Amino acid sequence: MADTTVYDVVVVGGGPSGATAANDLALAGRSVALLDRAGRIKPCGGAIPPRAIRDFRIPDSLLVAKIAAARMISPKGNRVDMPIDNGFVGMVDREHFDEWLRERAAVSGAQRVTGTYEHITREQGVVLVHYRPKGAASDAPMAVLRARLVIGADGARSQVAAQEVPGGENVKCVFAYHEIVRTPERGQGDVAADRCDVYYQGWLSPDFYAWIFPHGGTLSIGTGSAHKGFSLRTAVRDLRAATGLDRSVTVRREGAPIPMKPLKKWDNGKDVLLAGDAAGVVAPASGEGIYYAMLGGRLAADAGETFLATRDGLALAQARRRFMKAHGRVFWILGIMQYFWYGSDRRREKFVSICKDKDVQRLTWESYMNKELVRKDPVAHVRIFFKDLAHLFGFAST
Repeated sequence: MADTTVYDVVVVGGGPSGATAANDLALAGRSVALLDRAGRIKPCGGAIPPRAIRDFRIPDSLLVAKIAAARMISPKGNRVDMPIDNGFVGMVDREHFDEWLRERAAVSGAQRVTGTYEHITREQGVVLVHYRPKGAASDAPMAVLRARLVIGADGARSQVAAQEVPGGENVKCVFAYHEIVRTPERGQGDVAADRCDVYYQGWLSPDFYAWIFPHGGTLSIGTGSAHKGFSLRTAVRDLRAATGLDRSVTVRREGAPIPMKPLKKWDNGKDVLLAGDAAGVVAPASGEGIYYAMLGGRLAADAGETFLATRDGLALAQARRRFMKAHGRVFWILGIMQYFWYGSDRRREKFVSICKDKDVQRLTWESYMNKELVRKDPVAHVRIFFKDLAHLFGFAST
């Protein structure tokens, strides 16, 4: 028999953004269906700052590693360590982290549905979400979920966005690829259990960076690029060889597009709202997405709650408005930084050299850990400004 339930919300996509939106709405007493395509694991370094752990109640048991420093490696091989004072960055494995978030939403009352989203139609003021259930034959009729509101959290190449939100099909992306490998025995391989290594080297990425991030018993070794002709797999293979990790057992390989900037619209003004990668909320330069995805999911849930209470389609726009008010300036600054500093190995060399500066290190970590620009130390900002000028004009050595 066809499911005739009309949910308050159908969330399409069960990553951190969709699962967070489903959980928040279910906790608010709304009827929610969470439609997710099983088996997909997004390539991701897995870093989550203390702000995310605190705001979204992430248990310590999900943290597979705690990072005390980042190491920046320049094109010439110069290394700059940036220690974290009085804190740590948590690391998660998306295979287990995302499933825990989905299950939390289910415990809160969301109905989990496994299948692949196809398209939306409408009938008497109700949104019909057509999907293909997992395991269904290709010629079998599609199933339908009915809702008053749809939240599209189905990733960077969001079909919900492309079909339902103006401009949603025009998403510029970096393509990311990583390999999860077994952590070698202590003393083997150029890695540390409590340090993230970031490689700013053109042979590993012409316009982004490569990374080695520890996950306890495994490592994430990856890279990204917007250049379609650049071989991400070759770069990861070469990075593994250069760091002594080429003999480590490979657990899995994953690749996916990562959006480069937020979309100009996150809703259609009537019954569809975007969140997470579908809305483009991945930080430029760093590629960080988990915290911003979860925040986007929460803001989508808040906007959805207002919409359901008022039936005013204009309420959906508050999700993007609130996000950009809090983080738009940071995204703008990071976008400029990526465009300029990642443009050539010469500039990358200078960028890594700047990271030696203690003011840069302190303000960078304070901003990252708390997810807001640090404004309390104007003297430090002035010092950094003049040091940046010195590097730009070649007055400072690298």
